[in-house]
Amino acid sequence: MTLYVTCDDGAATETKLPRRDWLLLPLLGLLTISLIAGSTELIARRMFSESLSSLNNCLIMDDPATGVRAIPNSTCLYKMPESQPIEYRFNSSGYRADSEYAAKAPGTYRIVMAGSSMTMGWGVQREQTFAALLPSELSRKSGHKVELYNNAMMYEVPNIVALHLDETLAAKPDMILWIVTYWDIEYAENAAPVRIKPLDSTVFMGRTRGRLKEVLAEKSLAGAISHLMGIAHDLLDSTKTKYLLQHLIDESQSQYVESHLQGPEAEFLRAEQSAEWQSHLRLFESYAAEIEERARAAGVPMAIVLVPWRVQAAMLSMDEAPKGYDPYKLDGELRAIVTRHGGTYLDILPDFLTTPNPEQHYFPVDGHPDARGHAMIADFLARELTRGSNSPFPLSAQPQAASERTK
Repeated sequence: MTLYVTCDDGAATETKLPRRDWLLLPLLGLLTISLIAGSTELIARRMFSESLSSLNNCLIMDDPATGVRAIPNSTCLYKMPESQPIEYRFNSSGYRADSEYAAKAPGTYRIVMAGSSMTMGWGVQREQTFAALLPSELSRKSGHKVELYNNAMMYEVPNIVALHLDETLAAKPDMILWIVTYWDIEYAENAAPVRIKPLDSTVFMGRTRGRLKEVLAEKSLAGAISHLMGIAHDLLDSTKTKYLLQHLIDESQSQYVESHLQGPEAEFLRAEQSAEWQSHLRLFESYAAEIEERARAAGVPMAIVLVPWRVQAAMLSMDEAPKGYDPYKLDGELRAIVTRHGGTYLDILPDFLTTPNPEQHYFPVDGHPDARGHAMIADFLARELTRGSNSPFPLSAQPQAASERTK
């Protein structure tokens, strides 16, 4: 490296940097970057702290015969990075409820709700979930006395819903309401997910060193850059800084959608679905057909509704979806599956379409709805269940609503 120095007489002389500067300058730059990164991570850890306790302490996760289930009468407190501390209390039946399930009172319309983590109310207090809010909304709109049993559970994908259907029918429901997300379709047959182990720093550092060796052995510049980008991604993914960056990106709807569509989890939004995703749909259909047939044989109507994940909710309110993507594609596929087997499909996506920036009611990184999102979804579900003849919810004999109209 050559340094040009201007003398008193105005002439420029050429001076070479000492050798130690060749080492000190890069080290100084690296130190500056490290200080900035370290400070950012410390700030992010304070903003997005996570409790040491886990909901997994209340769950039995290694029994393929039943799928994931809660330990009866257990209570766990867990704070994920984007939420306040949340209490998960399970009754004697192992469901998230403050009360025990009892015989149905005369004149009561009972709904049993099935689904996975979103339906169980991951990330929000039980009384803030759409399962807790929906009965009062339906009672207000219809005049019927409505109660709802929330039989949803973490990881309760379609084959587990089918496995527990006899238990659901034993509750004597007037209707089964099955909440489906893209995740339930993609993982339709996961009976018992593998317990996630804490990140082992020695393994992580060993993997990073191995990838650095690959970079040094890479002959092409493009290949080396690709390896370096992979290392940077792994490093960022293991930090709380990713939450801070994602929340900053979230300020722009278009930037949020663009960044999210880069990941493999956005496959369900493609206008032209892959063969792998089509196989997921076929497997889901096999379970949906079985569940609908068994419910129909028991004389219990079933309604199925797709609740969008965060990125899909964002795309629904955009003026135009990114090229090659269609936020309505999965909705159409699911409607065809449900109606093909004689079930009822409730479509709440139009309600998202008319709601400005509905993704703001979801956790940006986690993707589940927050308390505002659950209230929004409860309102949408109540609208669709009481909207017309397609819904199995009774719209006749509405004494309270009728008396209010005569006042």
